[in-house]
Amino acid sequence: MKIIICGAGQVGWQIARQLSNEANDVAIVDNNPALIRRATDTLEVQGVVGYASHPDVLEQAGAAEADMIIAATHSDEVNMVTCQVAHSVFNVTRKIARLRAQSYLEPRFSELFRRDHLPIDVVINPEQEVSRAALRRFAAPSTFDVQDFLDGRVRLAGIALDAECPVLNTPLRQLTELFSSLRAIVVGVRRAGKLFAPEPGDQLFDGDHIYVVSESSDLARTLAIFGKPQAKQERVVIIGAGNVGLAVARALESQPDRVRVKVIERDRARAEIAADALQRTIVLHGDGMDSTLLAEAGVETADAVLVVTDDDKTNLLSSVRAKAMGSKLAIALVNDPSLVPLLDHLGIDAHINPRATTVSSILRHVRHGRVRSIYTIGDGEAEVIEAQVLSTSPLAGRTIAEIGFPEGALVGAVMKNGTFVKPTGATELAEGDLLVIFALSKDVPEIERLLQVAVEYF
Repeated sequence: MKIIICGAGQVGWQIARQLSNEANDVAIVDNNPALIRRATDTLEVQGVVGYASHPDVLEQAGAAEADMIIAATHSDEVNMVTCQVAHSVFNVTRKIARLRAQSYLEPRFSELFRRDHLPIDVVINPEQEVSRAALRRFAAPSTFDVQDFLDGRVRLAGIALDAECPVLNTPLRQLTELFSSLRAIVVGVRRAGKLFAPEPGDQLFDGDHIYVVSESSDLARTLAIFGKPQAKQERVVIIGAGNVGLAVARALESQPDRVRVKVIERDRARAEIAADALQRTIVLHGDGMDSTLLAEAGVETADAVLVVTDDDKTNLLSSVRAKAMGSKLAIALVNDPSLVPLLDHLGIDAHINPRATTVSSILRHVRHGRVRSIYTIGDGEAEVIEAQVLSTSPLAGRTIAEIGFPEGALVGAVMKNGTFVKPTGATELAEGDLLVIFALSKDVPEIERLLQVAVEYF
């Protein structure tokens, strides 16, 4: 595919890296020469310096032959105009835009993105994606990573194993025999910094970080087996009342189980907006790093503290202080990936990476085959792909063992006619089945090939 990526920041660079590694023809556009130089020096991509919304710049990037354009600059308006130019001047088939302003996303303005108005096929909103990620964290607080698949029926959970885990040094094959009714599969293991797809004879050790695909109703049991019993979140403190913090507070207010929420916001005007928008949530105006204010918010008895300001260092320091004061769980929004290795040393339980959530959302619309959802693990080291089996794909009518998936890939879940099936080698796949597949990045192209329609279909 010929793909043009507009914006060479963290999101654009990550998408360009993954797509260029899969032998796509990628061009990346940005008006910052240093960012373009970084991209061309480290990736197999064409770099174009200029404003992405200018027709001559898009022409230089090869828009006349492009199959897709991804507008991910820092300006919503530039992204929208870029998609309009790509459509009107170059007739680009697929147009994806990252839009941050909430006003553009209100249902009453949905007609704006019709083909005869602003022809954007897919709108990605980072704040919405981050808010959903935060709520998933609250639902599974003992995990370091969590993502839903198959309309919430299946959940991917990242679990950090420690000396208290009761199933250490047990082969995975034996775990399957011991818990035969458990609808969960370990699909990935990170050990000594290396991520791999485990074999049935592999054991789990203290310090391993594992990824488990589980039916959602079995997740609590799964976590208990690995020594991470589920804890209920009844008291939550949110630091930062921007779009993310406000969306999370609203969602917590609407839950059937009562959650006591307090919000801290440094900007007075923003605090007043949050106070007007929320019904049962107490909003405090002040600095989220102020220990006196944290004490007033009840951090010492909080089940969780979520820090989502627009400054990474504030998020980290506020999380550390909240944990020191007694909060059971601290979750920080971290934009800079170079800061992530510090989290374990600082005692921060989990983090949310807006770049990763946005990249995953965009890649979902890039993959071939009937791909319904994608979640990127780590720094693009692996993907978890939700897809549907097509009638003439190489998967249909064959068992998992017969298909011969690459060694870096595992099927974690199968949904047949709305019924969850724990996959084994003998599971036969049929047209319409839904799959959740873990795949290391090097094996994603092969998985993508298996998901596509066979040539004879045409």
